Amino acid sequence: MESSSNSSATPVSEFLLICFPNYQGWQHWLSLPLSLLFLVAMGANATLLITICLEATLHQPMYYLLSLLSLLDIVLCLTVIPRVLAIFWFDLRSISFSACFLQMFIMNSFFPMESCTFMVMAYDRYVAICHPLRYPSIITDQFVAKATVFIVARNAVLAAPIPIFIARLHYCGKNVIENCICANLSVSRLSCDNFTLNRMYQFVAGWTLLGSDFILIFLSYTPILKAVLRFKTEGAAVKALSTCGSHFILILFFSTILLVVVLTNVARKRIPMDILILLNVLHHLIPPALNPIVYGIRAKEIKQGIQKLLQRGM
Repeated sequence: MESSSNSSATPVSEFLLICFPNYQGWQHWLSLPLSLLFLVAMGANATLLITICLEATLHQPMYYLLSLLSLLDIVLCLTVIPRVLAIFWFDLRSISFSACFLQMFIMNSFFPMESCTFMVMAYDRYVAICHPLRYPSIITDQFVAKATVFIVARNAVLAAPIPIFIARLHYCGKNVIENCICANLSVSRLSCDNFTLNRMYQFVAGWTLLGSDFILIFLSYTPILKAVLRFKTEGAAVKALSTCGSHFILILFFSTILLVVVLTNVARKRIPMDILILLNVLHHLIPPALNPIVYGIRAKEIKQGIQKLLQRGM
């Protein structure tokens, strides 16, 4: 731990991740629910992906987009949670310079990829409900492929400067990150340089990506609700709402947890650092664990596909 107090001229080659600096005794107990949530997230997303892959009736654009969401969740979980558990169980706190910034890049790019995927899924539901006759010609496999390329390229390109700028800062001695992950602010605070411009880019890029996605999601759901209210038969309205229900719940999970993390970081002086660290970790774990479960419970086609998969296994 004393390595952080070396001479200021010593370049930093690795960082030390210190989870819950004030309550390190919690770590072994906290690792139990975190590991359980991690297993649930991995198992549920893997089951969903295998079901969609093997079940021919699920080879549709909507389920391809859901597969993309599951892949993003798996990568985010694998990027963050195993390292957190390694700190808790084996006290493996060191992380190399390159590994730290790779983790930072994945976190900064994959979160907006998820929100962008939700946006494309909202457009899918908009076309399905408001223009059902045109749905087969608009939402095609080619549309999903192009949307996937757009989702990955847009967010990877715009998020890449964040870890690059932070990596180019001068780290001259301090190497203890008071966090379980290589979060932008936690790492940049260790530098000897002024990182105001970096923070400005992070703020503008983050809110531009997430903000534009949520605006487009809102614009997609507004005509959906208007169209549902115009349905004369009660059954048609219920069916239309049920097709959007799962998607809306997932957006609610994602946006609510994100909002909590943002608000707590804004009020960081009033909230203990350990609570902020825990929220950052849970933000990478709760949505991936809940997303496939919600769709598995609410979508009849997926539920039937999972049942067939289990029958094959037996």
